[in-house]
Amino acid sequence: MDVAVREVEVAVVGAGQAGLSAGYFLRRSGLAPGAGFVVLDHSPGPGGAWQYRWPSLTYGKAHRVHELPGMPLGYADPDRPSAEVVGDYFARYEREFDLRVRRPVDVAAVREGDGGRLRVETDAGVWSARALINATGTWDRPFLPYYPGQETFLGRQLHTAGYRGAAEFAGRHVVVVGGGTSAVQLLMELADVARTTWVTRRPPVFRSGPFDEEWGREAVASVERRVRQGLPPQSVVSVTGLAATEAVRQAEERGILRREEMFDRITPHGVAWADGRTLETDVILWATGFRAALDHLAPLRLREPGGGIAVEGTRVLKDPRVHLVGYGPSASTIGANRAGRTAVREVRALLDEHRLQAVR
Repeated sequence: MDVAVREVEVAVVGAGQAGLSAGYFLRRSGLAPGAGFVVLDHSPGPGGAWQYRWPSLTYGKAHRVHELPGMPLGYADPDRPSAEVVGDYFARYEREFDLRVRRPVDVAAVREGDGGRLRVETDAGVWSARALINATGTWDRPFLPYYPGQETFLGRQLHTAGYRGAAEFAGRHVVVVGGGTSAVQLLMELADVARTTWVTRRPPVFRSGPFDEEWGREAVASVERRVRQGLPPQSVVSVTGLAATEAVRQAEERGILRREEMFDRITPHGVAWADGRTLETDVILWATGFRAALDHLAPLRLREPGGGIAVEGTRVLKDPRVHLVGYGPSASTIGANRAGRTAVREVRALLDEHRLQAVR
């Protein structure tokens, strides 16, 4: 049966920081929701990935949320859950700029359409777009590495995406796996109620110097080089190191952040190393990060031999109709804002060129 197709100039997939930034700049460029652009978001409400963060991650504990373009966040109670603070802020933003986000809408596939357009297939219908700004982030693709014996473990295994608070682990022994900021935050939180062991593949590097503008440019440039070559983006911490905050220094003094080498296999009752050491545990908490949620773009065959998608700025080199925001160097709140502006500028140039060709 034929499916009705709605035509739109630009489809934005995702309504987190990057997607809302793109919507704002599309508005400023003269496009309007409807025939101009549509924002599709699979989440039940505003807030992007923040709405799924564990309740004990208060706004005061979270990384700084860079304000969206055109509207300040204003005062936020540091003791309030970050999910609520950001969710409310994003909701106000969507209303203020009349972005008319459609949700919940799951985008199943983006493929080649008719007349040089992109066909965006969703559970709410099909859109035909001249350009696509993809802002799907990483939250939907938690990464769990495999270790021998993993399926035999009799305790509990979970990823940080499923963590809801320390209370449920009271009195347990928790092995936290991963060398990122989330691992450090969870270790400090769990230490009040549980015994913890921290394991990482590489020794963690804590940076005590200022995270200033020059440092930021160097970090972004490093990630940009990778994505331009079509390699998968590195994690932010692999480039920047971990912030040595006062809370982190106190945790180090208490022995909470004493790191062990990565184990080699998992046993029914714990983990084991190649040298014969074993450790019994009740829980393995995988703080092993996320991967870019790009499976819906697979029909466009954008990936390079290196496994990533080659991007110049935000533009996909294999298909200039497609822009990735919140990917690689723009996978931060401030980077997402800039990426939204960059993507819209190039998309408008693409649309203008199409109109010129149509009248020739």
